[in-house]
Amino acid sequence: MEAKIKEIEDMSLNAWPSHQMELYDGWIIRFSYFYTHRTNSVEQFGTSTLPWSTKIPYCESRYERWKTPTIFKISPLVSQDFDFMLENRGYEIQHATDVCFLELDRADLRTDHSDVEFLEGIPSEWISSLFRLKNTTDPMHLKVVPGMYAAIPKDTICACIRENGQIIATGLGVLDRDYVGLYAIHVQPDHRKKGYARQICTAILSEASRCGAKYSYLQVVDGNEAALNLYYSLGYTYLYKYWFRVKP
Repeated sequence: MEAKIKEIEDMSLNAWPSHQMELYDGWIIRFSYFYTHRTNSVEQFGTSTLPWSTKIPYCESRYERWKTPTIFKISPLVSQDFDFMLENRGYEIQHATDVCFLELDRADLRTDHSDVEFLEGIPSEWISSLFRLKNTTDPMHLKVVPGMYAAIPKDTICACIRENGQIIATGLGVLDRDYVGLYAIHVQPDHRKKGYARQICTAILSEASRCGAKYSYLQVVDGNEAALNLYYSLGYTYLYKYWFRVKP
């Protein structure tokens, strides 16, 4: 189990690069103008040699310089003692997230996804449509996030559904090893509950299988029951949970 978690944690780092990243004694300090917790947090990925009492203040100084909250990602690979230390320093839990796993040969992909269009690369039209669907308006995010998508070092499957020429649903598959990670599944609010998210997911998973993928993973913020119900109906199962410790 630990080996599978490590594999998925590594692949999720590949799938979603940050605007800036600094390697620090087995930790990676990620900064993206607080676009998301994942891309603006400290992750532990290797052997640490310095004491936590030295490293935590250093990370805090970096985020203070960037004028964003100091955030640490806590996965099952991180020591519970480290999580307790952050709690004692006043760090609060935010954005607990479920990671789900799927064997593609057991997936329910019977949904007709003929409405789904695959795009070459990750075009600016898709990114701007995603901003609109997520109601992203921060000028700095609009400036730096396209570069984060361009920095993804893996092959991608970029999908959308249109109505009257306008993109109303998006999805992104990131291929890595024999996995595909599902990201950016969003549907325009007035078009939800019409099966578009299912179409996007089944189209990406089918294409990934055709490309040789055998497994899939995805991440869902705790409490998003609609998304979890969809993913469980496709055959995904809960694998593990991670959360973020945020300095008030």
